Amino acid sequence: MWVSPQHHCPGQTSITSQNGFVSFPKSSTTSRAISSNMGNPHTTLPPSGSFKKPINQPITDCNTQIRKFCEVGNLKMAMDLVCNAQKSELELATYCSVLQLCADFKSLDEGRKVHSFIDSCGIEMQNASAPKLAFMYLSCGDLREGRRVFDRMANEKVFLWNMLLSEYAKIGNFEESIMLYERMVEFEVEANSYTFSCILKCLAAKKSVAKGERVHGYLLKLGFGAYNTVVNSLIAFYFKCGRTESARKLFDEMCDRDVITWNSMISGYTANSLAEKGVEVFIDMLSTGIRVDLATIVSILAACANVGVISLGRSLHAYAIKAGFNKEITFNNTLIGMYTNCGDIDGASCIFYNLGERSVVSCTSMIAGYARDGLSDKAIALFHEMKMEGIKPDIFSVTSILHACACNGSLEDGKEVHNYIRENNMDLDVSVSNALMDMYAKCGSMEDALSIFSQMPIKDIVSWNTMIGGYSKNSMPNEALHLFGAMQQELKPDIVTLTCVLPSCASLAALDRGREVHAHLLRNGLAFDNYVVNALIDMYVKCGALVLARSLFDKTPVKDLVSWVVMVAGYGMHGFGREAIAAFKKMRKAGIVPDEVSFISILHACSHSGLLHEGWRFFDIMRNDCNIKPKLEHYACMVDLLARSGKLSKAYRFVETMPIEPDASVWGALLCGCRIHHDVKLAEKVAENIFKLEPDNMRYYVLIATIYAEAEKWEEVNKLKERIGRRGLRKNPCCSWIEIKGKHHIFVAGDNSYPQPKKIDFLIKEWSTKMKAEGYFPNLRYALTKGEHMPKETPRCGHTERRAMAFGIMSFPPGKIIRITKNLRVCSDCHEMAKYVSKKVGSEIVLRDSNRFHHFKNGSCSCRGYL
Repeated sequence: MWVSPQHHCPGQTSITSQNGFVSFPKSSTTSRAISSNMGNPHTTLPPSGSFKKPINQPITDCNTQIRKFCEVGNLKMAMDLVCNAQKSELELATYCSVLQLCADFKSLDEGRKVHSFIDSCGIEMQNASAPKLAFMYLSCGDLREGRRVFDRMANEKVFLWNMLLSEYAKIGNFEESIMLYERMVEFEVEANSYTFSCILKCLAAKKSVAKGERVHGYLLKLGFGAYNTVVNSLIAFYFKCGRTESARKLFDEMCDRDVITWNSMISGYTANSLAEKGVEVFIDMLSTGIRVDLATIVSILAACANVGVISLGRSLHAYAIKAGFNKEITFNNTLIGMYTNCGDIDGASCIFYNLGERSVVSCTSMIAGYARDGLSDKAIALFHEMKMEGIKPDIFSVTSILHACACNGSLEDGKEVHNYIRENNMDLDVSVSNALMDMYAKCGSMEDALSIFSQMPIKDIVSWNTMIGGYSKNSMPNEALHLFGAMQQELKPDIVTLTCVLPSCASLAALDRGREVHAHLLRNGLAFDNYVVNALIDMYVKCGALVLARSLFDKTPVKDLVSWVVMVAGYGMHGFGREAIAAFKKMRKAGIVPDEVSFISILHACSHSGLLHEGWRFFDIMRNDCNIKPKLEHYACMVDLLARSGKLSKAYRFVETMPIEPDASVWGALLCGCRIHHDVKLAEKVAENIFKLEPDNMRYYVLIATIYAEAEKWEEVNKLKERIGRRGLRKNPCCSWIEIKGKHHIFVAGDNSYPQPKKIDFLIKEWSTKMKAEGYFPNLRYALTKGEHMPKETPRCGHTERRAMAFGIMSFPPGKIIRITKNLRVCSDCHEMAKYVSKKVGSEIVLRDSNRFHHFKNGSCSCRGYL
């Protein structure tokens, strides 16, 4: 805070206050007169004895009378006299007195009149008057004109420099404040404590550490290192720049700490994610006997919220009630935030609904708390209630409610909020647009998200990451990778971008793109975060590069639960059940406690490798040793394990005795076993249960049709076709793809527009001929492709995987691994052809279908027949 000069007469000595601005002495009578008229600058005071002379008197008396009106704060009478007097004969000191009064009353119009009178009389601005004019403009909020006057005068008045620094900082123009300070040092204007406090705030806002350290050294040189206000500003500066150790060192060296010092330490640690240290500082503060204020309570409550120490938060709540802080809006808003962050939503609700008057901040805190606690419906209801009460939601309110809609998948509510945003012209704010895109992406509406993204005039890194992550999570990997390429033309990707891209690479089995992302992470020193490492391991696993995944896993110094589960699941997907079991045992030996997802992974691994006894053992360990109650996913794994092993009757009894109602995935696992072991009768019984649960799932129609076709029950196949037709269902087209030099080549069933078709077809025909010559005859699985007995071989799936395989053999040098991906399960005929080709050509073929990986090498497959 600063005190402006009230009056300045020739010969009167000014007194500079400690904060750097100027105050002038005046009598108590004058003070009372000014105080009584502050509410109305144009009030005419009853003239006292000295004011009884008529206005038409000698000029010297007019100057005196104007200055006396200024002393008592009567701006109207002073201006009347100035306007009616002979301007050329008024003294400059008189004009200065009126300018001071204009500044006191923030009367810019009157101040401009005085300035015009001075200019019209041709009076040259002197060292005493120019600062007064600049001061008037700055006090009245005309920064541009104040700066213009300031630049034309001799700039030795420190209080004007300080005022300019402060005014530019208020409007957020920190660069100009910093430039002015540097000019001030250049002109050797002696700075004071206020100068350093102000410039440190500006440097903190710009996070200019190097310049701040130079200011630190300069103020120490001038002897301001012992000023509490300056050291407090230094502590705040270092915290804002993330230099917590430098702030702590200053604190430890202080002999006389005030409440502001302690508050700065608590809030600084909290802002730097070191809330535990903030709590420690608060405890030390109490031991010193320093009296806490409202700012202390608010800061330590924020620290409690971050740490989750609700016991201390409740104690502070009780203390605040005794101290009378509970009537303060800031305190109540922070208290609501503390309770919601600590998981006590009922405590927060109690405070919120007992508030005498709710504000937009308290409503927003409550909405955010509901969203965080998974009570999105209550958050949405409160948002509507807030509008009905006439509380206008701000940017923070709408971003919080959009987050609640996103968590709840409430697309319609989200669209309603979007309409409110449009109506109130809030959609130009980047954070609001980002929240909208996130809401639409999490609600599965990527078209709406893209519409917002395309219309944004300015996109930040969060905008790009939200879209890329949205595409990735909504199973649109091609779009994610395309947008990632476009982003690289505009912005440099950060660690979040790359972790959003990696799942898309994994989904497409785009190994080359995944390696590029890995290289980028290594070049930028970002490949050491556990989350990133786990995403990389997962990408290599799903791209079929299990050796690279294991190599990266082995090099990871700190392996968490996710790291181990990714490797266990990876081994299982690739058919290496024994290796998955060994990894699971090592995980437990390392002290990592398995969760329910861990057991799903190991049970899948046992199922894919036909390890029946081992699977049962892990199922028992999960229930008995780890006290994890099995869920549908675990039961589905066990049914799949039994069914694949040929224990169909046991699997059926297992399903019937399940303590929870089986879903389609459980029955589907049994139906797959019926196909493998050709049990048509049981398959029909199982299929009826499935169709009751998921009557429109085409996958199960195809599966039962395959079972009928293999048993040559063509009449049943026809009935299924009619049933499918009545329901209007369609099978997803089969497609396979292969990545060559970073480009994906896609082969779709029924589409002959693939590259080099004649060469590919000739090569496939040649393989088929040689296989038949060696005694191989195709296993005809017609499923839904024929309605009567089939006299000739007709492909069930288009054999897209064998076309991709042929194209890979033609494109790669001998011995290079051929990696193929298919959107459906591999055709058994293509499976046999891949085994044959791997032996004849001598190349390893890695095929990923919708169920698992198949490694074909030297005529055998890693699945060992467990398709």
